[in-house]
Amino acid sequence: MDITQSSMKPSAMSLAEADRGTLFPNAGRPWRMRAMIRRFLLTALVLSQATLGTHYALAVLPYHGGDALEIALAALFALLFTWISIGFWFAIYGFFLRRMGGDSLSLWKRHHKNLHLAPMARTAIVMPIYHEPVERTLGGLRAVYLSLKEAGMIEHFDFFICSDSRNPDIWLSEQATWYKLCQELGAEGKLFYRRRSLNMRYKSGNIADFLRRWGRNYTYTVVLDADSLMDGRTLVDMVRLMELEPRVGILQTGPTLINGKSLFARVQQFASQVYGPLFTVGLAALQLGEAAYWGHNAIIRTQLFMRHCGLRQLSGPGIFGGPILSHDFVEAAYMGRAGYETWLEPALSGSYEESPPTLVDDLTRDKRWAKGNLQHLWLLLFEPKLRFAHRMAFLNGVMSYCASPLWLIFLGLSTVEVARLVLQPINYFPSEHSLFPTWPEWHPETAIMLAVSTGILLFLPKLLAFLDILFMWRQKAFGGFFRLFASILLEIVTSILMAPIRMLSHTRYVIEALLNVNLAWAGQNRTQETGWWAAFKAQGIGSLSALAWAGFAFWLDEMFFLWSLPVAIPLIFAAPISVIMSRAGVGLRAKRLGLLITPEERYGNTLVETVEKMPFTDSSQPRSAFVQAVVDPVMNYVHGSLAVRDKASVRINKAGIKQGRLQQLRVRCLEEGPSGLTSKELSMLALDRDSLQWLHEMAWRAQPESFWGDAAMRCARTP
Repeated sequence: MDITQSSMKPSAMSLAEADRGTLFPNAGRPWRMRAMIRRFLLTALVLSQATLGTHYALAVLPYHGGDALEIALAALFALLFTWISIGFWFAIYGFFLRRMGGDSLSLWKRHHKNLHLAPMARTAIVMPIYHEPVERTLGGLRAVYLSLKEAGMIEHFDFFICSDSRNPDIWLSEQATWYKLCQELGAEGKLFYRRRSLNMRYKSGNIADFLRRWGRNYTYTVVLDADSLMDGRTLVDMVRLMELEPRVGILQTGPTLINGKSLFARVQQFASQVYGPLFTVGLAALQLGEAAYWGHNAIIRTQLFMRHCGLRQLSGPGIFGGPILSHDFVEAAYMGRAGYETWLEPALSGSYEESPPTLVDDLTRDKRWAKGNLQHLWLLLFEPKLRFAHRMAFLNGVMSYCASPLWLIFLGLSTVEVARLVLQPINYFPSEHSLFPTWPEWHPETAIMLAVSTGILLFLPKLLAFLDILFMWRQKAFGGFFRLFASILLEIVTSILMAPIRMLSHTRYVIEALLNVNLAWAGQNRTQETGWWAAFKAQGIGSLSALAWAGFAFWLDEMFFLWSLPVAIPLIFAAPISVIMSRAGVGLRAKRLGLLITPEERYGNTLVETVEKMPFTDSSQPRSAFVQAVVDPVMNYVHGSLAVRDKASVRINKAGIKQGRLQQLRVRCLEEGPSGLTSKELSMLALDRDSLQWLHEMAWRAQPESFWGDAAMRCARTP
């Protein structure tokens, strides 16, 4: 965040008190030594497991690592095996902690009994948006507002909608819906809207703009994404935990996925609800006060954030230069560098978000994240004074995408290894300076054991998640024992099908990121399904490549062909898989069969139900927000009052240059309707108060058979 210190004032709990620890002298201190012990044990287990696995991998190779090709294969296997081992032990640790009632070092465990005694403080809830579905997005904010009101704590919170939208129909809809929300909720003076005229640095720049303007007024800031939902009681608990822990700069919740309609979204939300608790508890217990910040569904101590978490320009070459794209991990690292803590608290329930509805949209989001995470390599290596745990968080983010090209290279080298054995004479002296021959050996029993071990690492956490639900008697919330078991099997099958597709896409994204290919900034699809053409366009090259690889494997060796099928088949049928997974009808059919059920669907969820009851959709109103802004008297006044011109525009108007341009656009808009103008031209009119008023007057004077006359008549007939 580019935040100047001139905008800061002391908060209700002053920084001096927090720095001295006078309020709670023992807060936040008992965890550091335990964290070191836990991380040491994790490292020992992972490295031991990876070493043993690599030993067996070398035993499987014909020359046992006797040449460069096999050494490369063993090295790649070691990296990938280490990667999946880390996730495996997170889940194991999370499972046992949940059996013991939770982590005794967590903030919730330490304070939940006395949490109601903690004071409240003034808090801003900030939602940055960019080209989002307006009704759903602001409906979610409405649900949060009503939940806080029901909790009796609304007076401590203010709400800010921070828009970067450029399309005039979208941002005019945002303004209109904001106004209606203020009227419905009686939220004037508590619910604010601002649209930046220059949307620099994406979401992080939007948050920085809010902090510069209003941050001094709030002790805490809660950041929400456009699809976020948070229960009012959870928000209150977060504020109170922050009040009890003055060394905590950021408190992150573990959001649960909800509201999935398509099969893809339902699989994702089911996995997050079933497996998520184990991984989140294990991760939180190992990170403790050096957790990562995920950029949403979290609360930050505003003054500390403004003081320590400003993002600088990177000075490296290519991708490693310019603004930091993925800001959240970096901000947590800067908070830790300043001596303050970031915590992930799994016990804070009532925190939700939504999954992208399709695999294509999920991968499109990953394209942005891949570039941002790879950029963290520069910070990992060269940023001074960062804590080791945060450097490891950077490495974890990098590996979440680099594991895919490593897997692809491993498959390619495996193909070369098999081709060499089949097509070339056996080399009895693979090592250049060996005096004795090396006899190739094949150990199928070792290969089977290694495959089984890898399968255990991948699938045992899913079994433990199943047992965790049974031990807590929660199977009814997921449809009962048999439906839960069947749903887990369905999730495993879909995960196996999607893994190679993700591998190929992530590999492309990593290459594009390293080549510093520019990214287009666009709003996320939250509702649409994937069409056949879009699916073939996205997956066609990968499908043809997989078909060629499978054909070569079949010609080369029957066993190698069978080994290739779990990767080749999903890639060959990637387009149909993407289309079927995107279908809401398929997802709802699974729901009717009792599959992929979640507790919120089983027992209902007030927040989701409140969003679905958003009252402002009116089919009698014009579909175009611009048309409504012109013809509707109330909306015309509202938009006109928000049409603030910047100083540069005023100076140009004084010269008469822009005024003449606006006059031309007004006349064209009146004669041709909004379809005759570009989006930029409509925005110019919508941002000018005089133009909106002039168009309003002329529309109501227009002939009934004209475009504007018809729109005015329809507006007049609307109650």
